Amino acid sequence: MKEALIVVDFQKDFVDGSLGFEKARQIRGSVVKAIESALARKADLIFTFDTHDQSYLDTHEGHCLPVKHALEGTEGWKLDSSIAAFLGKARFTFTKNAFGSMELGRRLAEEGYDKVELCGLVLDICVLANAVIARASLPEADILVNLGASAGLTEEKERSAASILQSQHIRAEVIK
Repeated sequence: MKEALIVVDFQKDFVDGSLGFEKARQIRGSVVKAIESALARKADLIFTFDTHDQSYLDTHEGHCLPVKHALEGTEGWKLDSSIAAFLGKARFTFTKNAFGSMELGRRLAEEGYDKVELCGLVLDICVLANAVIARASLPEADILVNLGASAGLTEEKERSAASILQSQHIRAEVIK
């Protein structure tokens, strides 16, 4: 069985930077555990990086969320220190200037994964978008979002995201 773990946007700006929030800080240990477990199973490790430039505020997203974040090359763009050491073990990394990555979807299809687990930030935005792309790219694969290693902006949004994921035939579970 060919497996992958996708760690979505676990970057400094989302943990304790310009868009940081408490729940993101609380799941650090769970994200590390998910990575260590994936590597022990010989699953491919994949990171996505939300990536913007100085013109971010002029974009559609910048009009809706007018907070500069994940500016390429800045400290806030880098992986959170809790997982930065795992970057060298990644099979693939993807930068993306939108919530989801079509390039990621193409690569998943090319690789032909049987199982894809996702975790990271933000559950109700980028994790959800990339899980749906994974489902579309791998219609017969087991797609799973690890809710214990993902954080949404509010508990209500986490519940809504889990419901949407399940509607897309994506398992949404807490993995211990």
